Amino acid sequence: MGFGGAMLYSLVAISVIFGVAFAVSGWDYGPSDAIDGMGAARGYTNVIEHGYNQETTALSTTLFHDGAACGACFQIMCVNAPQACKKGTIRVTATNFCPLDYTKDHDIWFNPPQKHFDLAKPMYLKIAEYKAGVVPVLYHHVKCGKKGGVKFVMGGNNYWTIVLVYNVGGVRDVTSVRVRSSSSSNWVPMSRNWGKNWQVTQSLLRKRLSFEVTASDGSVIQETNVVPSNWQFGMSFEGKHNFN
Repeated sequence: MGFGGAMLYSLVAISVIFGVAFAVSGWDYGPSDAIDGMGAARGYTNVIEHGYNQETTALSTTLFHDGAACGACFQIMCVNAPQACKKGTIRVTATNFCPLDYTKDHDIWFNPPQKHFDLAKPMYLKIAEYKAGVVPVLYHHVKCGKKGGVKFVMGGNNYWTIVLVYNVGGVRDVTSVRVRSSSSSNWVPMSRNWGKNWQVTQSLLRKRLSFEVTASDGSVIQETNVVPSNWQFGMSFEGKHNFN
């Protein structure tokens, strides 16, 4: 649906230090700065390696939702700044967090209640001139299609297990993850460690693992025996299913 349709968007603003935007809800308004696209605060150790390239953004606290928005997708366009805005829209995935800053009394884009996007510089330059600094944008939450199945990166140690869940399609907001090992018939709830990382306080080494992933729209997928018993820390495994 186009921007002139019935879909609701919110107005915010963006700037570029490396690229940022703040917003208000629907199509929203916000400002924007950019990141280099390599590291991230939400469990993505390398967004290039994980398939997001530089089509990424960091979110302010208001949009971050304690990590629940990690992996969410947004469509953004620059508005109300004729000398700065470029035509068109971008679609980005939230992979990072904008840190709070209470040392200043102005230009506090990351602090509540600001809705702010910190864009990768190449993405910022698609919708605004670099010299513009902070510019207003409209944004809205969209579904993102992903190729292949949901992916799981194994981590932890001999006493606990942490799993990065990524390449999630559909609404992309994962609200819960459960794991079942080959030594049990029970599903064990995992807790959110940070962003896309989910953990359980037990070692799952030398066990085949199945995962159940629930998205924010209530849809559920199960990946049975997606991780073989000989898995090691750092290994990545791809399931057969994904959200639409």
